[in-house]
Amino acid sequence: MKKLIVVAMLAATGAAYAQSSPAKKELVAKVLLLQQPAIELVARAMAEQPAQVLMQRAGPLLQQRIPPDKRQAVARDIQADLKKYVDEAVPVVRDRAVALAPSTIGVLLDERFTEDELKQLIAIIESPVNRKFQALGPEMQKDLTEKLVAETKPVIEAKVRALDKAVAGRLGIQPPAVPASK
Repeated sequence: MKKLIVVAMLAATGAAYAQSSPAKKELVAKVLLLQQPAIELVARAMAEQPAQVLMQRAGPLLQQRIPPDKRQAVARDIQADLKKYVDEAVPVVRDRAVALAPSTIGVLLDERFTEDELKQLIAIIESPVNRKFQALGPEMQKDLTEKLVAETKPVIEAKVRALDKAVAGRLGIQPPAVPASK
């Protein structure tokens, strides 16, 4: 199966850098295959970003415009709409990102790395230490995010309130009510 994917990636990259040696093309295809989870992650984040923005905008409007007795049901419906969007959008963007990788990332790898450097890169990516480090990624991000939010929340909240007030003043409206801090 892996061999088939490598062959498909080689075929897709052939036109993009025809001057490259077959050995180098195979190395580039292998790097792309090894990096496919990261490429898919970038695509997922891109596809989900509009839904996240929409949800952030909907939250205050839900509180302001929907009667309290209907908020939970409307919120559930909005969540279902967002889930449907993500379920439909992520595969489209992910598949396109994987298809575009050979003609974008692959070309850069081919232009800027020698065969020897690509072999070294593959060895790094495949190393058990790198895999262990990569597996820690979500935990490291979670720990950093929690500490960062805890330590910067008071300063950032004050800045956001000041920004809200400034923007509201420029628009000639009242700034939104500030919810009590948790």
